[in-house]
Amino acid sequence: MQAKASLEDTLALMRDLRARCDWDAAQTHQSLRPYLIEEAHEVDDALRMGSDTMLREELGDLLFQVLFHSVIAEERGAFDVHDVAGALIAKMQQRHPHLYGDGVAVPWERQKATTRDSLADGLPVDLPGLHRAHRLQDRAAGVGFDWDDVAGPLAKVREEVEEVAAEIATPHADATVAQDRLESELGDLLFAVVNLCRKANVHAAVAMDRANLKFVRRFTAVEQLAAERGVQVGTATLAELDLLWDDVKRAGG
Repeated sequence: MQAKASLEDTLALMRDLRARCDWDAAQTHQSLRPYLIEEAHEVDDALRMGSDTMLREELGDLLFQVLFHSVIAEERGAFDVHDVAGALIAKMQQRHPHLYGDGVAVPWERQKATTRDSLADGLPVDLPGLHRAHRLQDRAAGVGFDWDDVAGPLAKVREEVEEVAAEIATPHADATVAQDRLESELGDLLFAVVNLCRKANVHAAVAMDRANLKFVRRFTAVEQLAAERGVQVGTATLAELDLLWDDVKRAGG
Protein backbone atom coordinates (compact mmCIF):
# COMPACT_ATOMS: atom_id res chain seq x y z
CA MET A 1 0.00 0.00 0.00
CA GLN A 2 1.32 3.41 -0.96
CA ALA A 3 2.17 5.60 2.01
CA LYS A 4 -0.08 8.61 2.51
CA ALA A 5 1.34 11.99 1.62
CA SER A 6 2.38 14.22 4.50
CA LEU A 7 2.29 17.96 4.97
CA GLU A 8 6.07 17.93 4.53
CA ASP A 9 5.53 16.35 1.11
CA THR A 10 3.21 19.20 0.12
CA LEU A 11 5.73 21.73 1.39
CA ALA A 12 8.49 20.08 -0.67
CA LEU A 13 6.23 20.21 -3.74
CA MET A 14 5.57 23.91 -3.21
CA ARG A 15 9.28 24.68 -2.95
CA ASP A 16 9.93 22.65 -6.12
CA LEU A 17 7.24 24.53 -8.03
CA ARG A 18 8.74 27.85 -6.96
CA ALA A 19 12.11 26.66 -8.26
CA ARG A 20 11.05 25.10 -11.57
CA CYS A 21 7.69 26.56 -12.70
CA ASP A 22 7.81 30.03 -14.27
CA TRP A 23 4.25 30.92 -13.22
CA ASP A 24 4.68 29.83 -9.61
CA ALA A 25 8.06 31.56 -9.38
CA ALA A 26 6.55 34.84 -10.57
CA GLN A 27 3.84 35.03 -7.92
CA THR A 28 3.88 37.40 -4.94
CA HIS A 29 1.73 37.84 -1.84
CA GLN A 30 -0.23 40.56 -3.66
CA SER A 31 -0.75 38.62 -6.91
CA LEU A 32 -2.10 35.64 -4.95
CA ARG A 33 -4.75 37.58 -3.03
CA PRO A 34 -7.63 36.91 -5.49
CA TYR A 35 -6.84 33.19 -5.56
CA LEU A 36 -6.94 32.90 -1.77
CA ILE A 37 -10.39 34.49 -1.66
CA GLU A 38 -11.62 32.34 -4.55
CA GLU A 39 -10.39 29.11 -2.97
CA ALA A 40 -12.02 29.99 0.36
CA HIS A 41 -15.34 30.47 -1.43
CA GLU A 42 -14.92 27.16 -3.24
CA VAL A 43 -14.39 25.40 0.10
CA ASP A 44 -17.59 27.05 1.31
CA ASP A 45 -19.43 25.81 -1.80
CA ALA A 46 -18.24 22.26 -1.11
CA LEU A 47 -19.49 22.50 2.48
CA ARG A 48 -22.84 23.83 1.26
CA MET A 49 -23.20 20.93 -1.18
CA GLY A 50 -22.18 18.32 1.40
CA SER A 51 -19.74 16.65 -0.98
CA ASP A 52 -16.78 15.00 0.76
CA THR A 53 -15.00 14.46 -2.56
CA MET A 54 -15.31 18.12 -3.49
CA LEU A 55 -14.42 19.23 0.05
CA ARG A 56 -11.23 17.15 0.03
CA GLU A 57 -10.16 18.69 -3.28
CA GLU A 58 -11.04 22.27 -2.34
CA LEU A 59 -9.33 22.02 1.06
CA GLY A 60 -6.23 20.92 -0.85
CA ASP A 61 -6.45 24.00 -3.05
CA LEU A 62 -6.82 26.20 0.04
CA LEU A 63 -3.88 24.47 1.70
CA PHE A 64 -1.87 25.16 -1.45
CA GLN A 65 -2.47 28.88 -0.92
CA VAL A 66 -1.31 28.66 2.71
CA LEU A 67 1.86 26.86 1.62
CA PHE A 68 2.40 29.32 -1.25
CA HIS A 69 2.37 32.34 1.06
CA SER A 70 4.50 30.55 3.64
CA VAL A 71 7.19 29.63 1.11
CA ILE A 72 7.24 33.15 -0.36
CA ALA A 73 7.70 34.51 3.17
CA GLU A 74 10.42 31.92 3.76
CA GLU A 75 12.27 33.14 0.66
CA ARG A 76 12.07 36.71 1.96
CA GLY A 77 13.51 35.61 5.29
CA ALA A 78 10.36 36.76 7.11
CA PHE A 79 9.10 33.42 8.48
CA ASP A 80 8.45 29.87 7.32
CA VAL A 81 5.60 27.38 7.56
CA HIS A 82 6.95 26.03 10.85
CA ASP A 83 6.69 29.53 12.32
CA VAL A 84 3.10 29.63 11.09
CA ALA A 85 2.42 26.29 12.80
CA GLY A 86 4.14 27.49 15.98
CA ALA A 87 2.05 30.66 16.08
CA LEU A 88 -1.12 28.60 15.62
CA ILE A 89 -0.22 26.24 18.46
CA ALA A 90 0.66 29.15 20.75
CA LYS A 91 -2.63 30.90 19.97
CA MET A 92 -4.73 27.79 20.57
CA GLN A 93 -2.98 27.11 23.87
CA GLN A 94 -3.54 30.73 24.89
CA ARG A 95 -7.22 30.43 24.03
CA HIS A 96 -7.53 27.32 26.22
CA PRO A 97 -5.61 28.07 29.44
CA HIS A 98 -7.75 25.50 31.28
CA LEU A 99 -6.51 22.75 28.94
CA TYR A 100 -2.86 23.79 28.44
CA GLY A 101 -1.98 25.31 31.79
CA ASP A 102 -3.39 25.98 35.22
CA GLY A 103 -5.76 28.77 34.19
CA VAL A 104 -9.53 28.86 33.95
CA ALA A 105 -11.72 28.92 30.86
CA VAL A 106 -12.24 32.50 29.65
CA PRO A 107 -14.30 33.37 26.54
CA TRP A 108 -11.97 34.30 23.69
CA GLU A 109 -13.63 37.62 23.00
CA ARG A 110 -13.12 38.60 26.62
CA GLN A 111 -9.43 37.71 26.30
CA LYS A 112 -9.08 39.70 23.08
CA ALA A 113 -10.82 42.75 24.55
CA THR A 114 -7.78 43.37 26.74
CA THR A 115 -5.40 43.58 23.76
CA ARG A 116 -7.31 45.51 21.07
CA ASP A 117 -7.67 49.28 20.80
CA SER A 118 -11.29 49.34 19.64
CA LEU A 119 -14.27 47.10 18.95
CA ALA A 120 -13.46 46.90 15.22
CA ASP A 121 -9.69 46.55 15.68
CA GLY A 122 -8.39 43.64 13.59
CA LEU A 123 -11.59 42.90 11.67
CA PRO A 124 -10.91 42.79 7.90
CA VAL A 125 -12.27 45.89 6.18
CA ASP A 126 -13.75 43.81 3.33
CA LEU A 127 -15.58 41.35 5.59
CA PRO A 128 -19.13 40.88 4.21
CA GLY A 129 -21.69 43.03 6.01
CA LEU A 130 -23.70 40.27 7.71
CA HIS A 131 -20.54 38.55 8.89
CA ARG A 132 -19.03 41.83 10.12
CA ALA A 133 -22.20 42.63 12.10
CA HIS A 134 -22.08 39.17 13.69
CA ARG A 135 -18.44 39.58 14.69
CA LEU A 136 -18.98 43.08 16.12
CA GLN A 137 -21.86 41.75 18.21
CA ASP A 138 -19.74 38.79 19.31
CA ARG A 139 -17.06 41.18 20.50
CA ALA A 140 -19.51 43.38 22.36
CA ALA A 141 -21.06 40.30 23.98
CA GLY A 142 -17.58 39.17 25.04
CA VAL A 143 -17.33 42.15 27.40
CA GLY A 144 -20.87 41.78 28.73
CA PHE A 145 -22.88 43.97 26.34
CA ASP A 146 -25.46 41.35 25.41
CA TRP A 147 -29.01 40.18 25.96
CA ASP A 148 -29.66 37.30 28.37
CA ASP A 149 -31.64 35.32 25.79
CA VAL A 150 -33.44 35.62 22.44
CA ALA A 151 -36.39 37.51 23.93
CA GLY A 152 -34.41 40.76 24.05
CA PRO A 153 -33.22 40.80 20.42
CA LEU A 154 -36.63 39.57 19.22
CA ALA A 155 -38.28 42.55 20.89
CA LYS A 156 -35.63 44.80 19.36
CA VAL A 157 -36.41 43.49 15.88
CA ARG A 158 -40.09 44.30 16.40
CA GLU A 159 -39.16 47.77 17.60
CA GLU A 160 -36.99 48.38 14.55
CA VAL A 161 -39.74 47.16 12.20
CA GLU A 162 -42.07 49.75 13.70
CA GLU A 163 -39.45 52.46 13.26
CA VAL A 164 -39.00 51.51 9.60
CA ALA A 165 -42.78 51.60 9.09
CA ALA A 166 -42.97 55.02 10.76
CA GLU A 167 -40.17 56.37 8.58
CA ILE A 168 -41.83 55.12 5.40
CA ALA A 169 -45.05 56.83 6.48
CA THR A 170 -43.32 60.14 7.26
CA PRO A 171 -43.26 62.62 4.37
CA HIS A 172 -40.03 64.49 3.64
CA ALA A 173 -39.68 67.46 1.31
CA ASP A 174 -36.09 66.51 0.54
CA ALA A 175 -35.83 63.14 -1.25
CA THR A 176 -32.15 62.78 -0.30
CA VAL A 177 -32.95 63.23 3.40
CA ALA A 178 -35.81 60.75 3.10
CA GLN A 179 -33.55 58.15 1.48
CA ASP A 180 -30.81 58.69 4.06
CA ARG A 181 -33.19 58.32 7.01
CA LEU A 182 -34.83 55.20 5.57
CA GLU A 183 -31.45 53.63 4.84
CA SER A 184 -30.42 54.27 8.44
CA GLU A 185 -33.57 52.69 9.86
CA LEU A 186 -33.34 49.66 7.58
CA GLY A 187 -29.70 49.26 8.59
CA ASP A 188 -30.75 49.23 12.24
CA LEU A 189 -33.36 46.58 11.42
CA LEU A 190 -30.84 44.38 9.62
CA PHE A 191 -28.37 44.76 12.48
CA ALA A 192 -31.07 43.76 14.97
CA VAL A 193 -31.97 40.69 12.87
CA VAL A 194 -28.31 39.64 12.83
CA ASN A 195 -28.25 39.94 16.62
CA LEU A 196 -31.39 37.79 16.88
CA CYS A 197 -29.73 35.17 14.67
CA ARG A 198 -26.60 35.24 16.82
CA LYS A 199 -28.52 34.74 20.07
CA ALA A 200 -30.46 31.89 18.43
CA ASN A 201 -27.11 30.25 17.50
CA VAL A 202 -27.69 30.82 13.78
CA HIS A 203 -25.18 32.70 11.64
CA ALA A 204 -27.05 35.37 9.68
CA ALA A 205 -24.82 34.93 6.61
CA VAL A 206 -25.55 31.19 6.50
CA ALA A 207 -29.27 31.79 7.02
CA MET A 208 -29.28 34.41 4.25
CA ASP A 209 -27.46 32.06 1.89
CA ARG A 210 -30.03 29.36 2.61
CA ALA A 211 -32.88 31.78 1.94
CA ASN A 212 -31.30 32.86 -1.36
CA LEU A 213 -30.99 29.25 -2.51
CA LYS A 214 -34.59 28.52 -1.47
CA PHE A 215 -35.88 31.55 -3.37
CA VAL A 216 -33.98 30.58 -6.53
CA ARG A 217 -35.28 27.02 -6.30
CA ARG A 218 -38.88 28.12 -5.79
CA PHE A 219 -38.88 30.86 -8.41
CA THR A 220 -37.34 28.48 -10.94
CA ALA A 221 -40.20 26.09 -10.16
CA VAL A 222 -42.66 28.98 -10.60
CA GLU A 223 -41.22 29.69 -14.07
CA GLN A 224 -41.47 26.02 -15.02
CA LEU A 225 -45.05 25.78 -13.74
CA ALA A 226 -45.98 28.98 -15.56
CA ALA A 227 -44.65 27.55 -18.82
CA GLU A 228 -46.69 24.36 -18.29
CA ARG A 229 -49.86 26.43 -17.76
CA GLY A 230 -49.18 28.85 -20.60
CA VAL A 231 -48.59 31.82 -18.31
CA GLN A 232 -46.08 34.46 -19.43
CA VAL A 233 -44.03 35.33 -16.35
CA GLY A 234 -42.95 38.71 -17.72
CA THR A 235 -46.53 39.90 -18.27
CA ALA A 236 -48.43 37.97 -15.57
CA THR A 237 -50.01 39.89 -12.70
CA LEU A 238 -48.73 39.65 -9.15
CA ALA A 239 -51.91 37.74 -8.21
CA GLU A 240 -51.22 35.14 -10.93
CA LEU A 241 -47.62 34.74 -9.83
CA ASP A 242 -48.69 34.45 -6.20
CA LEU A 243 -50.99 31.57 -7.09
CA LEU A 244 -48.13 29.79 -8.83
CA TRP A 245 -45.85 30.50 -5.85
CA ASP A 246 -48.40 29.03 -3.44
CA ASP A 247 -48.77 25.92 -5.61
CA VAL A 248 -44.99 25.44 -5.61
CA LYS A 249 -44.86 25.80 -1.81
CA ARG A 250 -47.69 23.31 -1.32
CA ALA A 251 -45.81 20.87 -3.55
CA GLY A 252 -42.83 21.13 -1.24
CA GLY A 253 -40.74 23.37 -3.46
